[in-house]
Amino acid sequence: QVQLVESGGGLVQAGGSLRLSCAASGRTFDKYTMAWFRQAPGKEREFVAGITWSGGKTRYADSMKGRFSISRDNAKNTVYLQMNSLLPEDTAVYYCATVMKAYIVEIYSATFGYDTWGRGTQVTVSS
Repeated sequence: QVQLVESGGGLVQAGGSLRLSCAASGRTFDKYTMAWFRQAPGKEREFVAGITWSGGKTRYADSMKGRFSISRDNAKNTVYLQMNSLLPEDTAVYYCATVMKAYIVEIYSATFGYDTWGRGTQVTVSS
């Protein structure tokens, strides 16, 4: 059974940076698309970024393009989210997610495209 554990969240001032990590265990990591979502209080969970199994394709939500960068290290079974130029509206719990089917080349932006989720890490951006 695959498990995902996020880390790296915290409190940062607007304009600052954070790097989130998501460590996967329980199955072969390098066969599966990975993604980051976030959920702010009172709002629905929304897609942030995704990366295919090989790392050859990425996808970002429009509001994150140019500020966030997703990457993965298959040797370490870890996916990262580098967040720069953070804004107060980036405050949310950030979740890592993965799919059950191996070697897919699509990166879904809907939550129902993903089968396994981590517990999340809180990111708070102060103004």
